[in-house]
Amino acid sequence: MSGVKDPFEILADEITLIRRQMDHLQRTSLDKDEAEAFNATIAKFIAQLGKTAPAMQETMRRDLAYVGHDVRKHAVEAAQGAAREAIEKSHAESIRAAQSLSQAAGEARRQAWRYFGGFWVWLASIGAAGALLGALLVFWLQGRADAREFGQYPSVYCKAAGGQIATNPEGRRFCGVWIDPPPQ
Repeated sequence: MSGVKDPFEILADEITLIRRQMDHLQRTSLDKDEAEAFNATIAKFIAQLGKTAPAMQETMRRDLAYVGHDVRKHAVEAAQGAAREAIEKSHAESIRAAQSLSQAAGEARRQAWRYFGGFWVWLASIGAAGALLGALLVFWLQGRADAREFGQYPSVYCKAAGGQIATNPEGRRFCGVWIDPPPQ
């Protein structure tokens, strides 16, 4: 029976173990004054932490607003730079295309001048333009002359203009032109 303990020895060992644990707890635990001081320190820390959280939140909000403003500013600057570069490139391409078209038009004009007889074509085109302007001038003046003649001699031109001579209640005669003629 050397390896087996009797119940009394087991109980004694358990009591010894409990005694050691209590001694250890007494050495490591706080007394009442220490616990109150520790509690006051923790309460003070929690109060400071409560004040710090809104300040941190405000600082973070301000920093985020500043970063957002910077991001928008840099995005606008980048977009403006890209747009400026695209416009400059487009402008340069347009100038090159215009110069190319101008050279082609000049060459076409010289070829047409040689092919169609040069001076005679120019003279004929000036004569045609003059005749056209003269015809337009006569047409414009003829309409004004007709209106003036109608105003001076309404009784002569009334029926030719589509009007009808009528008499008003005072006995004066006038030329009435129907805008919407009555049905016949």
